[in-house]
Amino acid sequence: MKPIWIVDDDASIRWVLEKALARENLATKSFANARDAMAALETDTPQVLVSDIRMPGESGLSLLQEVKTRHPGLPVIIITAFSDLDSAVAAFQGGAFEYLAKPFDIDKAVELIRRALEESLRETSVESAPADTPEILGQAPAMQEVFRAIGRLSQSNVTVLITGESGTGKELVARALHKHSPRAGQPFIALNTAAIPKDLLESELFGHERGAFTGAQATRRGRFEQAEGGTLFLDEIGDMPFDLQTRLLRVLSDGHFYRVGGHQPMKASVRVITATHQNLEQRVRDGLFREDLFHRLNVIRLRLPSLRERREDIPLLVRHFLVQSARQLGVEAKRMSDTAMHFLAGCELPGNVRQLENLCNWITVMAPGQTVEVKDLPLELTQGQASVPESLPPPPPPALSDFSGGGLVRPMPVPAMAGGATLAQLGAAGGWIGLLELQAASMLNAGESEVMDVLGKQFESALIKTALKHTHGRKNDAAVRLGIGRNTITRKIAELGIDGAREE
Repeated sequence: MKPIWIVDDDASIRWVLEKALARENLATKSFANARDAMAALETDTPQVLVSDIRMPGESGLSLLQEVKTRHPGLPVIIITAFSDLDSAVAAFQGGAFEYLAKPFDIDKAVELIRRALEESLRETSVESAPADTPEILGQAPAMQEVFRAIGRLSQSNVTVLITGESGTGKELVARALHKHSPRAGQPFIALNTAAIPKDLLESELFGHERGAFTGAQATRRGRFEQAEGGTLFLDEIGDMPFDLQTRLLRVLSDGHFYRVGGHQPMKASVRVITATHQNLEQRVRDGLFREDLFHRLNVIRLRLPSLRERREDIPLLVRHFLVQSARQLGVEAKRMSDTAMHFLAGCELPGNVRQLENLCNWITVMAPGQTVEVKDLPLELTQGQASVPESLPPPPPPALSDFSGGGLVRPMPVPAMAGGATLAQLGAAGGWIGLLELQAASMLNAGESEVMDVLGKQFESALIKTALKHTHGRKNDAAVRLGIGRNTITRKIAELGIDGAREE
């Protein structure tokens, strides 16, 4: 923690504050005039600044103005022997944290400095963005589209609305947009509007003046002020209360806002990026979201794919998260067996990348060996439902359309079959080959003919449909991914009656 600076031409005041703060184990640095403090600001900054208002040479108000220009979030306490209204008004208009008149009670002064210290540390934690934007991983075509969009927006200040399911990485994308924008050198401030109680959200966004409400003992900057010159990311914007939507619209429209309890307009030069997992158009129709605000936010919309749409990225993500988790815990990274990785690649993970990261943290801590097998994964991920009652006929064998790419699409609780084994257990034991054998055996036992032709067409159809889904219907890209020619995939699409393909 940085020291507390004391600026006063009265040596006795400096000595008293130094001794009182030393008893609190708080470091101090003292200056006899504002000029020396301003010079020190060129190379250093305090955690809190305490300054007399009237001194020979530069005044405390001049120092206050200099500090607020360089470090807007730094709390400044003004001390004066002239407890007149004009000085108090001038100090607060200049952004002072508090005003303290001489003679003051030393215990109250220390208490005030402690409050300012807490505010300073809160500001520091909010404004200290990570030095490096967390890596966004993905090789799937859907993620490549996202990367291209970030690149196209790199030199723009346009408002962006990021949509996608929870856990898809919306904040990571917002940070990437900021990092590659002209505002990259300024603060990136993130706020989840759904996580702040309604009665506190207005103050959190716009700040408040001292005495604006019960408990507002000091002026506080809101997130718009903290993000000045940079980017403000508002997550879960669909949950913002309706009355606050009006205030947000005003800021986006003319760039001005008022602190809670304030009468002086504040100007905001901030790029706003918002995100939601909700359907904002439907919320507009339901009267829960302002239509004019929706159009103001929806300048550029960037949709993030769910993990279901980029299953080929799961092995890459798993390896990354296992290494990351091991590094954080200071242990050797776990390895997934081919069968376990194959199983995970087919899992239904509704929490998307966040759930996968949490799963890898669990594996790092809980899995017994260095090589992780399916049996080492959490039970809720692998165990099936209880067996089907004996009075019911056995379920039919699974169709190949139930499988995709190399594993079960949904290794969720499913009915038991084949001697009590579940589909999840069969898939883990023999993969899709075992399931194919089961399907073939069932057809042969039923006396069906042309089993090779029927299963071959189902196999080809499943492969081509899956490839087209991953390439968003682009059949030439799908052909390249499958390793077949363009003429071949065109002929197969026609023979198999597959819909949804398009030319490049």
